[in-house]
Amino acid sequence: MTDPYGFLRTPRNPVPSRPADQRLGDWSEVHAGQKLLPLVSEQANRCMDCGVPFCHGGCPLGNLIPEWNAYAAHGDWRAAAERLHATNNFPEFTGRLCPAPCEDSCVLAINADPVTIKNVEETIADQAWALGYTPPAPPGRLSGQTVAVIGSGPAGLATAQQLTRAGHTVVVYERADRIGGLLRYGIPAFKMEKVHLDRRIAQMRAEGTVFRTDADIGGRTDAAELRRRHDAVVVAVGAAQRRELPAPGRGLLGIHQAMDYLTCANRVCEGDHAAPAITAEGRHVVIVGGGDTGSDCLGTALRQGALSVVQLDIRPEPGADRPEGEPWPLVHPQVYRISHAHEEARGRHGTDPRLFSSATMHFEGDAAGRVRALHLTAVEPAGRQPMPGTERVIDAGLVLLALGFSGPEQDCRLGEQLGLTRDDRGNFARDAHYAALGEPPPPAGAGPARPAPHAQVPPWAQSPAAGAPPGRGMPPARPPHRRPDGVFVAGDAGRGQSLVVWAIAEGRAAAAAVDRYLTGSTALPAPVGAHDRPLSA
Repeated sequence: MTDPYGFLRTPRNPVPSRPADQRLGDWSEVHAGQKLLPLVSEQANRCMDCGVPFCHGGCPLGNLIPEWNAYAAHGDWRAAAERLHATNNFPEFTGRLCPAPCEDSCVLAINADPVTIKNVEETIADQAWALGYTPPAPPGRLSGQTVAVIGSGPAGLATAQQLTRAGHTVVVYERADRIGGLLRYGIPAFKMEKVHLDRRIAQMRAEGTVFRTDADIGGRTDAAELRRRHDAVVVAVGAAQRRELPAPGRGLLGIHQAMDYLTCANRVCEGDHAAPAITAEGRHVVIVGGGDTGSDCLGTALRQGALSVVQLDIRPEPGADRPEGEPWPLVHPQVYRISHAHEEARGRHGTDPRLFSSATMHFEGDAAGRVRALHLTAVEPAGRQPMPGTERVIDAGLVLLALGFSGPEQDCRLGEQLGLTRDDRGNFARDAHYAALGEPPPPAGAGPARPAPHAQVPPWAQSPAAGAPPGRGMPPARPPHRRPDGVFVAGDAGRGQSLVVWAIAEGRAAAAAVDRYLTGSTALPAPVGAHDRPLSA
């Protein structure tokens, strides 16, 4: 166990990042080259080994945090890695990219600083790779059944690894030219260098997972045909429908979606291009949107040599402490946070680059049709309505729209070809067990659709009085939707825009659902249900 007095004797001390001026000169991770030990072991020793570890509930994966904290505190990296990988396929991803809701729900956070769980997780994962504790784990036997996973983001990769290790033959189809989804082209290298992604993919290949790139399912490849070739299909295409800003002047040159901008920068880092097609170099940059994607754009623009960068956030500036309506252990409380990119902007320009309670009114262009200024206004905290007399103009030679995502792409034909339908938020509809939902049933009297010969009877078609003689028991309820047989939806495609940790948790749970569909039972873990939500206000 950890030191029972560690949280009293040792103050919180996160792993220090490199100096801001140093890291702005390269694309390496902010912690690259920093000494992690023995600092991380000392910090793991602050874990209280609580009787009721609320950090478990804050993490959708159900990570065994007190257990691997104890092993890390004693330097037992093999045991720590085993406990960490027991619930998380890719801890080197979450240790770098997750905003750590587990720390929000740490019991220490009631009246003190929480354990640096995120740093400990990242260190265990890196030590596991460095010491050879992550060998491929191919299955002992094959089931003879095949599964197609459409999409290679964290949900798709987690689904694929779980099913491969269970003995199924899994093929991952990715539309882009490289595997990884947003992990590849949406996340800047200074947050996660791609070596971490590449070695996981190599591990999965060694286990038997097959990868197909440049596979436009729903476009060049018919999704219905893909379903006929496989025993099951998992749709994990993410939520790539970008939100727009329908403000006057939106059509001016120099106004781009954030993901297009980040993709260009990442392709330069991958060696595809000598220079990005969209660059902040020598320009006044305005980022519209205050979330993580906006922060990624900020760090990228600073590294490209922007003259200035302003980030607009329509939300009011939060305070340093939890609001009364968001008490512990709720996760994601609205408190003032500083990302590494914000820290870098402060170091270069001396101020926080964010303008809170601000909204765009319209864009102004020059004679060549290129944006040169952005007109903004302050908004009321509650209704977000413009406040008269607060309009102002700021220089803008490059505007990046980081307004989030609203489900799978609307023009994607994949859903139509597989018979999927959408929920009221624009995501692919599914039941609580990740099975895709199709169109509503036909009118009364038309009769139910005949299931495929190999389909198992789904839960909604099973009589409550199982085993009762014919004519007894309640008749099965009619399903609210048809279910496309053998099709499942995982990750942001069904949940909507979310966190990497939720994507991995959904991938693991969807794999359990697919395994049960194929074999009638499963030993795979299902950490979350498709309709579960974070413990938040």
